[in-house]
Amino acid sequence: MGDRLSGRRVAILAADGVEQVELVEPRRAVEEAGGQAELVSTHSGEIQAMNKDINPADRFPVDREVSQVSPDDYDALILPGGTVNPDNLRNNPDAVEFVRGFVNSGKPVGAICHGPWTLVEADVVRGRRVTSYPSIRTDLRNAGGEVVDEEVVTDHGLVTSRGPQDLPAFNAKIVEEIAEGKHTVPA
Repeated sequence: MGDRLSGRRVAILAADGVEQVELVEPRRAVEEAGGQAELVSTHSGEIQAMNKDINPADRFPVDREVSQVSPDDYDALILPGGTVNPDNLRNNPDAVEFVRGFVNSGKPVGAICHGPWTLVEADVVRGRRVTSYPSIRTDLRNAGGEVVDEEVVTDHGLVTSRGPQDLPAFNAKIVEEIAEGKHTVPA
């Protein structure tokens, strides 16, 4: 286990319907680099993860409810995908405000696959270079983002990727950005 992220706390914001591999693999990358990852959700108890959006996978215990935390409690944020997960998050004002607070603070934020949908709801992609799963790229463009088709895109600490096939690049880049710390927020 490395110590690159020693002392760093990372929130993984997810709800029922999260794509399991997009929750598990970034969490593992953070922990292997010496960081502490906490699962934050819209409710207490457990969330139901999915495989390929339609096959129930494992259930994961929630560490903290989003209504009880602040971006000040963490050094970085990760938004996994799955189509149902970000849809649930977008409908929760506390989750949307949590995401907005992170992006506006300059702390690193990683979003993969459908995860950037929550960034759209928080109105924080305007003028930012991003990528995502193909089906939500129009939403990102309509929200003012510059959308590209690359495995991992970084814009002032905002890291985005297209989907599970990009997890190795996404994980490496989010660990690097967390290690760097806060970034300048574009005006």
